[in-house]
Amino acid sequence: MIRESRITTATLVVLVWTSMISLGGVLAETVMLYPNIFRDPPASLAQAREFIVAGGPSDFFPPLGLSIIVCSALATLLTWRTPAVRWWAAGATVVFICAEFLFSAAFFWPRNTVMFVDPVGTHPAAYLRAVAAEFETGHWVRVAGGAATAALAFTGLLRWLRERPPRR
Repeated sequence: MIRESRITTATLVVLVWTSMISLGGVLAETVMLYPNIFRDPPASLAQAREFIVAGGPSDFFPPLGLSIIVCSALATLLTWRTPAVRWWAAGATVVFICAEFLFSAAFFWPRNTVMFVDPVGTHPAAYLRAVAAEFETGHWVRVAGGAATAALAFTGLLRWLRERPPRR
């Protein structure tokens, strides 16, 4: 029982930590990268391709996202017998999967391909501007999803720490 409690606590702590890192990364992108990347498409998109060569968001967020999905699913399973906690962990899992993973796959990945993978000159400038504007607008769904995931995970951790029996 004590071992399971420690594993659950550790899983919730890692979930909070990784979801906060993800939210911080998305917010950092918002204020540091996006003003440069989206300032004047298509020229700024071409410049971003030259800048983001050694590593970029696509190298950082997928492994981090996978760790959040694994931790949140594990936290949901480990807290299932604690009703005061289970729905916070389950909520973090559902919100992250929907707002971060599924939304990214359906909305962002095709736009990333258009802006950063397709050869330069494939798409007209007006189309690239429209895709960039859509990307920036949709980005706020990701910010909200990341904030909600972090808040749900943190609340779940706090509820867990209150609910578990004191150690002797």
